[in-house]
Amino acid sequence: MESFTIIITLTAVLIFYGVVEYVRHQRHLQSIPVRIHVNGTRGKSSVTRLIGAGLRAGGYTTITKVTGTFPRMILNDGTEVAVPRKEKANILEQLAIVKYCAQQKADVLLIECMALQPVYQRITEHQMIKATHGVLTNIRMDHLDVMGPRLENVAEALSLTIPKRAKLFTAEDRLTGFLEKKSKKLKTEMITAQKDTVDPKDMEGFTYFEHPENVALALALCSSLKIDRTLALEAMKKTLPDEGALRRYRYIYQDKHVHFYNALAANDPESSMMIWNNIREMEGEEKQYVILLNARKDRKERSEQLVHSSSKLKFDLLVLSGENVDLVRAMALKKSIPGNKIITVGQKEPEQQAAAIFPHIRKDAVMVAFGNMGAGGAELSKYFEENHQTQ
Repeated sequence: MESFTIIITLTAVLIFYGVVEYVRHQRHLQSIPVRIHVNGTRGKSSVTRLIGAGLRAGGYTTITKVTGTFPRMILNDGTEVAVPRKEKANILEQLAIVKYCAQQKADVLLIECMALQPVYQRITEHQMIKATHGVLTNIRMDHLDVMGPRLENVAEALSLTIPKRAKLFTAEDRLTGFLEKKSKKLKTEMITAQKDTVDPKDMEGFTYFEHPENVALALALCSSLKIDRTLALEAMKKTLPDEGALRRYRYIYQDKHVHFYNALAANDPESSMMIWNNIREMEGEEKQYVILLNARKDRKERSEQLVHSSSKLKFDLLVLSGENVDLVRAMALKKSIPGNKIITVGQKEPEQQAAAIFPHIRKDAVMVAFGNMGAGGAELSKYFEENHQTQ
């Protein structure tokens, strides 16, 4: 009987504590006038950073949190602080960001969605953030093991973060009817950002390869908060990009010249193919084209998707790095990619990987890295960044 009483007492205490924390969190939310929740398949971190730059330029005190390649909190002065994690990523870390934002008496909480499971996406928005402005960058075929198997399933999952009685901004150009229907049901106004509102001249000055639709989306949201377009755009060009942003590095090894593109953050097939086609258009047809596919053992489905996509591309060499390279090589052979066009460098030190790759490189080449930043991808990209334009 005594044990039963103790259990009942502890349960009551925990329930009381939970209620108190929930009420406290809701007070934190209500103290933040503008709450922006950014979700989507591709470009979340880039769009979050772009919006943050525009808001700060417009005079809004803004606390930004990006998940991106590495989790970061961006303070109002632009300083970046690492988000510490003792264990794996957990959506509960968003609560601490909300609390900090409230304590700073910020005008804006700008936060990137970190949930994948549909149920957590719903909880993150409708219990934890309750956005005044929702952002859904796009809907692509990715994380199908969690949100799939079809594009419609992914759309359904991502739509769970559309806020109630608020505004939704999106650059999605195919499933707009679906999003409009969902938004209307939630009494939310939907604003579609058109990439043709951003011309090539607007894109001059970015230090990395940014997508016009991302800029258009960020500008649309800033405009809704009465921020001057020119002021916002200039601030966006100066903002520090995510570590996974698409960049090009010119690497020289003896008499061999390689343009290395870090596209590791674009790890869904559709985005990867779009980037590949854009790079080929910029670089021309005469060069040797190399795909570097960096694999993670816990992302087997993603590796299969990227191998399948690679089999449809015109390339000269496929380099496999990271984990499970023998398995990925078997996938490539099954997709009729010739064995003499595949080399494996595994998960060695970046210098060793580069040394294994360059005997197969011709005088003038373009190497595009896809896959994952993990399993050595970030380190290999950093190697090319730090050693570009060297003899």
